[in-house]
Amino acid sequence: MTAQLPDGLPGELPAAWQAKLAGYSWAAQNIGRSNASVFCLTASGQPRLFAKTELVCGALGELPDEAQRLRWLAAQGQPCPQVLDLASTHDRHWLLMTALPGHDLASSPGLPAGRIVAIAATALRTLHGLDAATCPFDHRAAVRIEYARLRMQAGLVDAEDFDDERMNQTPAQVFAALQQQRPAHEDLVVTHGDACLPNLLAADGRFSGFVDCGRLGVADRHQDLALAAWSVRHNLGAGLGAGIFRCLCRRRRSRTPGVLPTARRILLMRNPAIGVAPRPIPPAPGLPSGTMPARDCRRPCATLPKSPG
Repeated sequence: MTAQLPDGLPGELPAAWQAKLAGYSWAAQNIGRSNASVFCLTASGQPRLFAKTELVCGALGELPDEAQRLRWLAAQGQPCPQVLDLASTHDRHWLLMTALPGHDLASSPGLPAGRIVAIAATALRTLHGLDAATCPFDHRAAVRIEYARLRMQAGLVDAEDFDDERMNQTPAQVFAALQQQRPAHEDLVVTHGDACLPNLLAADGRFSGFVDCGRLGVADRHQDLALAAWSVRHNLGAGLGAGIFRCLCRRRRSRTPGVLPTARRILLMRNPAIGVAPRPIPPAPGLPSGTMPARDCRRPCATLPKSPG
């Protein structure tokens, strides 16, 4: 028995996967604009799986990094897909993972908007509460700005992916603004790195796990706040973006006055070189339980630097 592969599967499966995935049907997951292709694998009597594949592009590949981060995150007791295998062919990386229960928070019509915001805030607060000193992945501004420069010089920044605030600017102009606006202080925590609602899952009204963790690392807390607020506004309504700030900052505000994020810092963290400049796409209602969509907002290899660790 062989795996029932979709038409147009990019590249040949790793040899070790041929027998391992015999009997599984592959369905492409088309939400998002990730450079990685994402597939949901199903077979009668077998657990649902997810596979991701991307072209090998040297230090700019993301799937080996994602596998490392998922393993570290699981070791911290945080819910996330289990890495079953990471393999490479001559031109592609392949990542095989378990599915998580539930639906992503952008595709959970049964949950009230306020509950979605509360679930997202609780998940991010827990993640940010991990001991950053034990996290081996450095995503601080100096590291990410240097990788942004390398990507810009390599011609890998796609100006068509810029958000409305930076539309019609060149990558060089956006990078120059980033350098000028870099904050003197970073509020360092363990961040998800792509904290949009499609990357946070819930089952039975409770948080069930993080997905798409290829940019997890130590970085400024406001990076996650900026992306989460944008995603809440986009997926749930313009008036709800501030709600996640209130949920995330409520406890810290009482102890440390002035920690609420400023508009300038939030704007900086959405810079496509250091954070994300998302372009809206519709949410994808009706995805199957355990769906792990591709990135919500952009093609990552073209816009966002990442650390080598």
